[in-house]
Amino acid sequence: MMRKLKSGFFLSLLCLCYALSTLAANHEVSDRQGQVYFLRHAIAPGSGDPPGMRLDRPSSQRNLSTEGRAQAKAIGEELRASGVTEAIVYCSQWNRCLETAELLGFSEPIPHPGLNSFWQRRAERPQVLADFQKLINSLPEQGPPVILVTHYVNIQAVTGRPVASGKGFWVSLCELR
Repeated sequence: MMRKLKSGFFLSLLCLCYALSTLAANHEVSDRQGQVYFLRHAIAPGSGDPPGMRLDRPSSQRNLSTEGRAQAKAIGEELRASGVTEAIVYCSQWNRCLETAELLGFSEPIPHPGLNSFWQRRAERPQVLADFQKLINSLPEQGPPVILVTHYVNIQAVTGRPVASGKGFWVSLCELR
C-alpha cells in the first residue's frame, strides 16, 4: 500500500513539474511580445566590404564563412530552445545578413533598407536610421517577437551597445520608440 502511495506521489510530482515547465515556456514566449531581438550577422571574415561591392551581386560582398553558416543555424536552435517558436524576421539587404536570417529557420526574411550598413557609406546614415525608425514604429506591440539581422554599426547607433558577429540581445519596442 505504501509503495503505491509513493508511486502515485512521484507520478503526481512528475506531472506537476511538466505542467509548470510548460507554463513557464508559454510564459516566456508571451514575454517576448513587443520585443525585438537585435542580431549581428553571423561570422563573415574581414570587415567592411570589398571595393566595387554591389547589393545585386552577392559574390562582390563579404559573405558568411562555413563557420558563420553553422553559427546562424545554431542561433535559430538556441532561440527555439529558449521558447521562441515563431518570429517575424527582417534583415539588411546585404547578403551576409540575408543568409543569416534565412538560416535561423523562422519566417521568410524581409529585407529592409533601414537595416543596411552605413559603415562605409556615412552619408547614408541619416536616411538608414530614419528608415529604421519607420520600421520600428510600424511593428505591433502584440504578436510574435521580431528578429532584426543587421550590422554592428546599426546596432551600436540605435542601442549604444556593441555586439560581436552572431550575437544578439532583446530590446523592448517601447525603448525604441
